[in-house]
Amino acid sequence: MSTLVVYESMWGNTRSIAEAVAEGLAEVSGEQVPVLDVMEAPAALPTDVDLLVIGGPTHAFSMSRANTRKDASGKGALPGHEARGIREWLEQQPSSDVVDVATFDTRVASVRKLPGSAAKAAGKSVRRHHLGRLIDVESFYVDDMSGPLLDGEVARAQEWGRGLVPARSREGREPR
Repeated sequence: MSTLVVYESMWGNTRSIAEAVAEGLAEVSGEQVPVLDVMEAPAALPTDVDLLVIGGPTHAFSMSRANTRKDASGKGALPGHEARGIREWLEQQPSSDVVDVATFDTRVASVRKLPGSAAKAAGKSVRRHHLGRLIDVESFYVDDMSGPLLDGEVARAQEWGRGLVPARSREGREPR
């Protein structure tokens, strides 16, 4: 099984979750799992990838947009992410019927009951553009817009990553 984790991170919190998910996946699969910032991700998903995990921060109840990334940058977020986020990266991917996809987001805990999340929006994009088979969606929580992650979220992300490999097996999909 070839797995790739792609993330978008404004403050470093989503990157931390992506790295933890990859650690969990690697523990179960026994393989190294690459973790790429969306700005470094290949224009098209490599053909040998059969599990894609993609995550980003929730901005305005969905995936970020150029204007929300610019706004975050103006508030002190890491520079250089204004041009492309997971929304744009997903839109340029070709259709696939062989890739399993799991999506995650980071969002502010105080509004966890409000509708909308980047993970759910990314999952809808995966379905709408036939980018693969969506196998799971998860949210991880930060204290405030810039973080930090709530206690236990990194460990929960590792556990979620470990669960993604067995989730594929339960679906009767054998690694290529």
